[in-house]
Amino acid sequence: MRVGITYDLRSDYLALGYSEEETAEFDAEATIIAVCDALSALGHEPARIGGIRKLTKALAGGERWDAVFNICEGLKGVSREAQVPALLEAYDIPYVFSDPLTLSLTLDKALCKRVVRDAGIPTADFAVIESIADVAKVDLPFPLFLKPVAEGSGKGIGAKSKVDDAGTLKSVAVELLARFAQPVLVETFLPGREFTIGITGTGAGATVLGVSEIHPNQNFIGHGYGYENKETWEDKMEIRLADDGAARAAGALALDAWRVLRCRDGGRVDVRCDAQGAPHFIEVNPLAGIRPGYSDLCFIADFLGLSYTQLIGKFLDSFLLRHPGLSSALPRRMAGE
Repeated sequence: MRVGITYDLRSDYLALGYSEEETAEFDAEATIIAVCDALSALGHEPARIGGIRKLTKALAGGERWDAVFNICEGLKGVSREAQVPALLEAYDIPYVFSDPLTLSLTLDKALCKRVVRDAGIPTADFAVIESIADVAKVDLPFPLFLKPVAEGSGKGIGAKSKVDDAGTLKSVAVELLARFAQPVLVETFLPGREFTIGITGTGAGATVLGVSEIHPNQNFIGHGYGYENKETWEDKMEIRLADDGAARAAGALALDAWRVLRCRDGGRVDVRCDAQGAPHFIEVNPLAGIRPGYSDLCFIADFLGLSYTQLIGKFLDSFLLRHPGLSSALPRRMAGE
């Protein structure tokens, strides 16, 4: 099977003048090489494509693939993660991971929490600040936790994210509104344990791959798994496999949310506990990072003794269950051939 790979390469955007934080969600060259190697080891023919503009040019030129392994995050707009899958659907090309609806919904953390809450899955009480005037409307008990409503990789989360009074709430909200030009999500702060749950599969076939827990040390910045903590995690925390009762409860909640949100093939769900130890949904990442030796999903696989190729194989197994006819597909290099 000839498998195209769509991705945004971080170095390309850095070369264009974007900052380290602006490009935090994009992929390293090491990730693309590892994906290509894994696909080859699984008997497929990988073909590097790149971002949506390169994909558009290739499609317009008549190029086709049996399937696409999509890890493209996109750059502009609240539906940026949905752009590549939507284009692939227009050309009837199947792809690995979630569809445009799920990717658009889950990128907006507030809309996602509303769907999860409606399904009866616990999530922290929240409000959304769209303008400075909305700050006065927030009616939640302190402390609160603030972050941009539609960012990933911990962008916008740092030492100031946890606020304890109305004055600080306003100042942090004003800063985030100006910095990210998008609404701010305000949540009741959850002081308990923080878990990351890796999930593979789709629908009833989805399963918890494993649960990791974040153990901050004295260098941890703020009170959340934010950008600086994620970028240089080695001196700020330990990430350990967790398998006690609380971790299993977090995994069960994460799996429920994964199915409610119709996520596919593989990804990650973040869960945090309240003061009583009850798990609450934080967010889901259906396009989770898969950089070897760096991304949470890869850490979980490593803890379980799974090779990188085996992890990619789990994603493809789920994909092929959705597209059984592709198992014996012959390469289609160009339209009409």
